[in-house]
This record gives sequence, structure tokens and C-alpha cells, in this order.
Amino acid sequence: MDKDAIIKLKLEGHSTRAVSRMLSINRKRVTKYWNEYKDLNEKLATASKEELRELQERIISAPKYDSSNRTKRKYIPQIDKLIDDILENEEIKCRELGWSKQKLTAQQIYELVISEGYDIGLTTITNAIKVKREKARECFIRQLYNFGDRLEYDFGEVRLKVDGEVGRYYLAVLSSPKSNFRWAYLYKTQTKDVFLDSQIRFFDMIGVFKEVVYDNMRNVVTKFIGKNQKELNEELVKLSVYYGFKINVTNCLKGNEKGHVEGSVKYIRNKVFAFKTEFASLNDAQVYLQSKLQVINKDSSIDEEIKYLKTEKPKLCIAKQTVNKVSKYSFITVENNYYSVPEYLVGHTVNAKIYYDYINIFSNNKMVCKHKKVDGFNLYSIDIMHYLNTLLRKPGAIKNSHALKSSDKLKTIYNKYYTLKPKQFVEYLQNNKNLSIDEIVNELEEVNKSHINKNLVHIVPVEDDLVMLTRNQTSYTTYALMNN
Repeated sequence: MDKDAIIKLKLEGHSTRAVSRMLSINRKRVTKYWNEYKDLNEKLATASKEELRELQERIISAPKYDSSNRTKRKYIPQIDKLIDDILENEEIKCRELGWSKQKLTAQQIYELVISEGYDIGLTTITNAIKVKREKARECFIRQLYNFGDRLEYDFGEVRLKVDGEVGRYYLAVLSSPKSNFRWAYLYKTQTKDVFLDSQIRFFDMIGVFKEVVYDNMRNVVTKFIGKNQKELNEELVKLSVYYGFKINVTNCLKGNEKGHVEGSVKYIRNKVFAFKTEFASLNDAQVYLQSKLQVINKDSSIDEEIKYLKTEKPKLCIAKQTVNKVSKYSFITVENNYYSVPEYLVGHTVNAKIYYDYINIFSNNKMVCKHKKVDGFNLYSIDIMHYLNTLLRKPGAIKNSHALKSSDKLKTIYNKYYTLKPKQFVEYLQNNKNLSIDEIVNELEEVNKSHINKNLVHIVPVEDDLVMLTRNQTSYTTYALMNN
């Protein structure tokens, strides 16, 4: 503003002394701006087009203070060398510890400099450290994809209260940067089975993209060879061969290379599970998630993108096959859990096909039973129908059998009506083994209720004979003591 005022007053004919007095500015400063103005205006007449723009900018711009020749008086080379040594030692310390949360602060480094006898200010040292520690910022190249070109994959963690228990669950998230379509499915683990199952579900529902992008998780990269080469997981390679997509693995610690799915994990977690975290079952949580995803994807272009995807492939069934010896209790062990098989297979060898959520068991190339896969360690999945022939020969064994106790509904029916009639109970199961457990329970309940109503007799569950004998003896002893 001083420069503009000086030029205006001089153009109006005021002397340098008068301008200096009116603006309370030194005469030398008035003379400097006025002479610079006249000099630039003289050059306008002979300037080229490029020079003209520069001269015009200098005439109308505010004056700038030239600090290019200013030198640092207290920040001497010895201090600069000392700071370099301190920062180098800090890098060595961080590498040895494996983390960087114990670095010296700028204040602590300043105190070290002062302790060496140097007289310098904190701001000067802080600015020097900032320049030395600052890394060149990475430049990112904006990407534009065509429909059907690219699908990105990642896992995200959520905490939910399911069936009254708080647990850790995982979102397998797949997203398309072109159509802005986001999809996810809940799992209890991040195992290879889960990894493959989530992709197969997606391909079966939407279609196959030309390329799928992953990070360096264990399900993708089996091992690193040298600095740049990676050995891909065999099962993932098989999946890509069957569906015909290209595998793209990002560089290590470069989540930005699949930025759409990285953002989608946070977006889905916030939009779906920020307000509701409690569910009666995992299935209820799945249903809730899928309903919210419909809302999230209402503005996506997935309908347009599906036109460019491969959708003709039938759903791939991937199973791990194992050979198992049947124990004397008619169990096989799969992934540290126990599954019952028909009793006639005791001592024989069977083949198990292990899928993500269920297990098929074969003998002589014929499927003999199927179990829902259990999650945990040393857990049992037992079907009482596998033991009916043995129980017919040993009906007394049913009362405390693991097979009966594994079904609360059947155990309740047995205790209520059949404690004195175990063989009749087993015979009924034998004759109706084609029915489900729920159907058997409902039918037995109806049969016994009808019997009670018909005879107008209330059937009281009969207790264990030993318990009854003990009670009788106790009652007799009490009676005798009272008479004495």
C-alpha cells in the first residue's frame, strides 16, 4: 500500500519531501519506488510480449524484501554436523528396536546441542531438524479404468456381539473402482478357505473381472524370492486359471495401490456396523450386512459393469481332501475337531472333502455322511443316527451317551418320556431316521402328549434306579430314627 500511495502522490505532482511528510516514510524509500516505477515504464515501449507481462507484473505487485543474501550467524557447520550425527544414531536405534516411537524430539536434540556449549535458539534448531527429517513427498498417478478391468480385494476387522458373546469377525471386501461397487461377507477367520470362498461367492453373484488386485497377505504370496519376485499361493493360481483373471499384487506397504478397497473397508465398517453391533446369530449379522450393502450400492454403476464381465462359468467347488482312520468311537478327526461317521466304518479308512463351511465324508467313492463344519478346538459334531444298531444292542448306553447329549432337544424328550424305555426310543429313531431331528422331536412330543391325555395320567420322569434306592434307604433310616 505504501508503494501504491507513493506513486499516486508523485503522479499528482507532489515533491519527494511532501510525499515523505504526508506518508511518514523516509525520503530514500520514496525515491526508490518512484525511480523504479519510471524505469519500468520506460522499458514498456521496447519490451517483447513475454517481457511486457513481466514488467507489468513488477509495476503492480507489492514490493518484496530480498533475503537471498542473508547468512546464518549462529547456525555454524559444527552444529549442522552434530545434528546429522544425532539423527543418524536415531535411525540406527529405530532399526534395532523395530519401531520409531522412541525417537528423540526436537526439544531433546536442542538440549543435546546446548549441552555441547553452543549458543543458539530452539526455533533455529527445530527448523533445521524439520528440513533434515522431511522426505520428498510421493507423487501419485491418477488412474482411469474401463468397465470390467479391475477388482480389488482386502480384509477388514469388526467387533460384534453375537449370541451374547463379543468376538472378532472379519469382512472380506471386494470393490470395483470403475463402478464404485462395494461388496462384503462376514467370516470368523481369515484362512485360505475363507479367502477363496469369498471370491467364489462374488464371481458367482456378479461375474469375473479381467484383473484382481491383492496386497501381500499370506493367502496371496507364499514366499518372497529376492527383492522383487514373489511366489504366489498355489490355490489362488488355480482359482485364477479356472475363472480366467489376472493376479496383480501390490508392492509391500503400498496400500494406496489398491486405494478403492482400502477406503471401502472403512466405509462399509462405518456405514454398517457403527450403529448396530449386536446380533442373535452370525446369520442375522450376514442378512443385516447384505441389506445395508444394497443401500450403499444403489448409486453404483454395477448394472452397466456386469455387461462387461464373464458370467458363464459355473460355481467352482474347492475342497481340501484328507484320508482319515475311523476311531473305535466312530469318529474321524478333521482340523483338530471330531466328526461322527456310521458305526459300520469303525477301524476303516474314509476320505473327507473339507469345504469352507461343511465336510463330506466318503467310503468306497460313496458319500456316507455330511457335517456342518465346526469352528474351534477339540469340538464334536455327532449324529446319533450313526449309532442306532449299536444302541439297539446296548440300549442302556444311550442315557449317558455323547450322541444323545449332543442334541438338547432329543435329550429333553428322552428324559421326559423314555428313561424306562430306552430300546423303544432307539427303535423309533431307527424307523424314522429319514426325518430331521426337529421333525422327530415334534412327532415324539405329539405322540406322548396324546398318550397322556388319553389315559388321563401324568407321566413323571423316572429317575435313576440307584438314586431311587438311595432315597428309599434314606427315608427308612429317617423313619426309624423318628420312632426311636
